[in-house]
Amino acid sequence: MNVTSQIKQPIQQEMELFEKKFYESMSSKVALLNRITYYIVNRKGKQMRPMFVFLVAKMLSENNEVNERTYRGASVIELIHTATLVHDDVVDDSNRRRGFFSINALWKNKIAVLVGDYLLSKGLLLSIDNGDFDLLQIISVAVREMSEGELLQIEKARRLDIVEDVYYEIIRKKTATLIASCCALGAKSVSEDVVLVEKMRLFGELIGMAFQIKDDLFDYTDDAIGKPTGIDIKEQKMTLPLIYALNNCSPKEKSWCINSIKNHNKDKKRVREVIQFVKDKNGLAYAEQKMVQFQQEALALLHDFPNSPYKDSLTIMVNYVIDRKK
Repeated sequence: MNVTSQIKQPIQQEMELFEKKFYESMSSKVALLNRITYYIVNRKGKQMRPMFVFLVAKMLSENNEVNERTYRGASVIELIHTATLVHDDVVDDSNRRRGFFSINALWKNKIAVLVGDYLLSKGLLLSIDNGDFDLLQIISVAVREMSEGELLQIEKARRLDIVEDVYYEIIRKKTATLIASCCALGAKSVSEDVVLVEKMRLFGELIGMAFQIKDDLFDYTDDAIGKPTGIDIKEQKMTLPLIYALNNCSPKEKSWCINSIKNHNKDKKRVREVIQFVKDKNGLAYAEQKMVQFQQEALALLHDFPNSPYKDSLTIMVNYVIDRKK
């Protein structure tokens, strides 16, 4: 059994019902929209985000059962996540998503932006129409932070003056906030305990931090991960291995490295040299150490909960985040 199936096992029924509800939540009277949303649903990823919602809710609820609010929370987060992916592909001018053509590649940018807007509004209305204002607040904070994180990264990429604390702020907003909101939503759908909801939000945030550092490390490996090596360097993204290397080298090396990223990022040989430079300066080892630290902090937050299949699945999920090959 693969890891995803293993994680999903205790929430198999909920995930099957969720898929039906999620597809229904996308429906429209416009044929073109329905054709596009059908295309999206049939090319879905692992659906890790709804899995977090259901596993947290079932672990925390008294009778290990979820409710309609849990399903709505999972649908909203998936609608908003899908909207951001559709918009990201337009921003990045990307023609592929998970090995398939992206929406903008098939239907052009104008339609892709409008579809993203539609999915975002459907998500917000799903909460408003059902009076889930507490869930809506959690999701709205995530959307705001994701936008801020992306813009902060773009701003810093122009000057390449990023320090480690700013890097953590970027990945917390850009990546970790969405996983944090999944865990907070799962908790909030079954509990009014604000301390518990915050604990699960932090749990999700720590996983998100580890997840993004793992993604950064992929840029320095030659494994077949669906993302070419050195792409972050070509895009002038300051990732943790690179930041560490720049903070632990001579002024001459630093100037060479920054010049390489700014002015020679299309030169394959030079990009390879930068990758080797980061490895030589122990950038990868340092990033791995930080990733494991976030992972261990997340696992520590699960420690006090009674043993259950849901806690086991969350533990597997935390470990999978840093053990995954893509």
